[in-house]
Order: sequence, then structure tokens, then C-alpha cells
Amino acid sequence: METPKLTIDRIRKYLSEDKRFDGRKLGELREIVIETGISKKAEGSVRVRLGKTEVLVGVKLDVTVPYPDGQDEGVLMTTAELLPLSSERFEAGPPKIEAIELGRIIDRGVRESGFIDFKKLCIKEGEKVWIVYLDIYSINDDGNLLDASAIGALAALKNAKMPKYDSEKGKVIYGEWTNNKLPLVDEKMAINVTAHKIGNKIILDPCREEEDASETRVSMGIGLGKDGFMINSMQKGNYGTISIEELERILELAGSQAKDIKSKIDKVK
Repeated sequence: METPKLTIDRIRKYLSEDKRFDGRKLGELREIVIETGISKKAEGSVRVRLGKTEVLVGVKLDVTVPYPDGQDEGVLMTTAELLPLSSERFEAGPPKIEAIELGRIIDRGVRESGFIDFKKLCIKEGEKVWIVYLDIYSINDDGNLLDASAIGALAALKNAKMPKYDSEKGKVIYGEWTNNKLPLVDEKMAINVTAHKIGNKIILDPCREEEDASETRVSMGIGLGKDGFMINSMQKGNYGTISIEELERILELAGSQAKDIKSKIDKVK
């Protein structure tokens, strides 16, 4: 069901007065809730609620042959499924462009930041490495599935334990875990924050109706270093334009919220 034009017009009018329907400030996020241990079968799993938007994210590990250009590095595979139960706009079947794009944005943010130490996922160079499957499932779409999924991806990776591995048989012993966590570099974690432009206003964390009113969006993977923010990845969506001044404003808003998001993810064990 599409958002009526009358509602979109009201959203734009409210934003022109720096107001939002739910009373938030333009750069304010909804409440973030992270639950761990959702799946008994996965190496790591979380449920993330961002307002009424909800996603499940799981991590599974297996052993595979390394890529030709990374003989001593592990592999990351990220997929997203936008389930029909989460929105009447999603259909069953092969992934549509929205799911493919979401998975790629999350994958790029994790990969380009260096958050996973892929070299430590090498079992035998040129022959066997660990592959990390990062699976995202939408449960309820009330806007901003991108950032909810990104939070879930980072939290699930932090929650994951390495399964036992039989080196003689070359097989993973599923259902049995070691005390070792995934090799992560916490200081390289990149927080994905998505900003939307509606009229001449920039907002963060849109609800479903605000997302429908959006003319363009920019997702940034923000690294939080000692010397300030670092952009690890960036993706623009929709057809509208963004000026340099607006991009600077987006970075300012995204950077300020990234700190708060990271503090919540840091609590995950």
C-alpha cells in the first residue's frame, strides 16, 4: 500500500517547519533495542528493533576454498531477504533489487572498514578458509530497514562464536562451539547511517511514510577514529540531487548519531 499524496504533502509541510509526525528532531533516531541469542543453530544471532522496524540477523560459519585474489583470507557472504510478512510491498520469490541493494550496502560497510580480520580466518593458505555467512531477514518494515539491518549485522558478528573444526576430516562440527569469538577489530567498526532529503530538509531514520516522501538518500559507513570521522563506504539512492553543503550536513548528523549507535552495539556480547 502506497502512502497517500496528501500524507506526503503534510510530511513536507511539517518538515518545512522543522517538525516530524512523531515529535522527533530532524536528526533524531527512534529507540534502538538489540536482543542476542535468537537462534540456537546460528553461530551468532540478534533481533534489532528500530522503532517499529524489526529485523533478524544471523551468522553462520563454514569452510571453503579461498578466492584466487585472497589465498590467505576468509570470505564474507551477505544476503538479505525482505519477507512478505514484514510488508505488503514485498513478495515471495527470488530477491528483488531492494533486497540485493540492501545486502550489498551492508556487505560493503563491513568489508571496507576492516572490522573482520579476514587473514585470521585462514586455516591453510590456498586451500581452506572460513566463510562468514551474514543473513538478514526483515520482520517488520516501518522505514529505514537499511540502518536496522546494519546495526543487526555488526551486533550479530560481535555475538558470534567460532564452531569446532575437525582438522583431520576437514569438517565443521555444527552444534558445538569453541570459546573463541570471530576475529574482529573493534576500532575499525563502521556504523551505517542513512540520511534522507525531503524538500530542503535532511532527516535521519525515516518512518515508512517519510521514506516514501524522500527524494534522495545517502548511506554512509562511518568509522569513529581518534581524529574524527572517516567515511568507509557510501551509497546514494533515488533520483534527487545532493549539494556539497547538504553532504556536509549529512556527515555532521551521521557522525553525531554514529557514536550513540556504536555505544549500543558495544554492549553486545
